Amino acid sequence: MPQLAPPMPDVAYASINGVRMAYYEAGPRQGVPIVLCHGFPEFSYSWRHQIAALAAAGRWVIVPDQRGYGLTQGPEAVEAYDMEHLTGDLVGLLDHLGVDKAVFCGHDWGGIIVWQMPLMHPDRVAGVIGMNTPFVPRLPMDPIAMFRHAYGEDMYIVHFQKPGVADAQLAADVDKTMRYFMRKPSGNASDFAARPADRRSLALQDGLAHYDPAGDPNQLLSPEELAVFVESFQRSGFTGGVNWYRNFTRNWERAEGLPTRIDGVPCLMIMAEHDVVLPPSMADRMGDQISDLEKVLVEGSGHWTQQEKPERVNAILVEWLGRRFPVPQ
Repeated sequence: MPQLAPPMPDVAYASINGVRMAYYEAGPRQGVPIVLCHGFPEFSYSWRHQIAALAAAGRWVIVPDQRGYGLTQGPEAVEAYDMEHLTGDLVGLLDHLGVDKAVFCGHDWGGIIVWQMPLMHPDRVAGVIGMNTPFVPRLPMDPIAMFRHAYGEDMYIVHFQKPGVADAQLAADVDKTMRYFMRKPSGNASDFAARPADRRSLALQDGLAHYDPAGDPNQLLSPEELAVFVESFQRSGFTGGVNWYRNFTRNWERAEGLPTRIDGVPCLMIMAEHDVVLPPSMADRMGDQISDLEKVLVEGSGHWTQQEKPERVNAILVEWLGRRFPVPQ
């Protein structure tokens, strides 16, 4: 991987739950570590700005390439990407590093995972930080059935259920795919909601098919950063990441009986003002299910918050961690 500013630490590997997992560490091995969990389509490099800033603040930072992403292996079985495996990998990483508890911070899909950690592995969780992704209690019915009923077959999560289809579409031109996803917002959530129904489609595969990156003024990544993303997904492909989506129904079924509240765990929700997929309004009721919750809004940011507004995100993380988990002196 090209070493760009800020550079990534050296990669390390661990055998966890039958998978060779790649991860990165920075900062002094002291205090409660913070584990940064990426979303889709991302990998550990998405946290490059936070790794440097948190380490400089004296924090022990741990950043995995989660299963199916980056340099971490991707098993073939779809069921190998369910929530039990994804959360179990984080527990296994703590075991490998000799860590009792950690603060888990997740963006996008990583946010779904870290909100499940205190429900599934409460004895390993010191705190939770959700970025863009709110805590959502178990839905009353299968989420894929709900998405299909509300948005139709072309809604991207429903579309992702078809074996091999989305994987091939995304991999056909990785450079175009990453340019399509990694963009700054062209408007805000209100603008999106005000569009006619046919222009509020969540059929991302159709948007990708018609996307022309030439002259796009909303590109988020520099050419050098884009090259890192493209190289990674050309190597790993997209099947592993899409398989996370293919476990929505399985995860819902297996979550029956889990707690529906998070009590006694310091939690932080970082919202992005212009995220149209995960708007701040989705976090309005989180206080009903979480006893110790703070919320912060990142103004002017779209979905890729830690990359769009790194200085603001870094300041929020350093301040909250310093207040709730002081670094040992």
